[in-house]
Amino acid sequence: MKQPGKHSFMLVIILLFTGSAIMAQNSAIVYETKNKTTMKTYLIEREIPNAGKLTAEELKAASQRSCAVLKEIGPRIEWVQSYVQGNKLTCVYKAENEELIREHARKAGFPANTISEVVTIINPATAN
Repeated sequence: MKQPGKHSFMLVIILLFTGSAIMAQNSAIVYETKNKTTMKTYLIEREIPNAGKLTAEELKAASQRSCAVLKEIGPRIEWVQSYVQGNKLTCVYKAENEELIREHARKAGFPANTISEVVTIINPATAN
């Protein structure tokens, strides 16, 4: 398997700085767009060696590449935010389906090692 390039690493990291938080609890995570398109929420794990050591410039470049691909694909997929960890990124996306997540990863040059649909979000308020 081909290793992702340095720019791929940057794009993934930048993604986490430009998104917005999901606010929901105890409910299915499904969104509708203006065109009545159903959007599901997905968590994507991207294994990227030394992701936590990427510079601000590298992250910015990665984010710009991701956003360019998102614009190309269209309104059926949206990047919410990403979390940079030592050797991976965990990204939150809204999309019509999992294939759009895979298409984005291919076109942007990022790994998508694991893609999981979010069914429900819980938080401390769930305990009440």
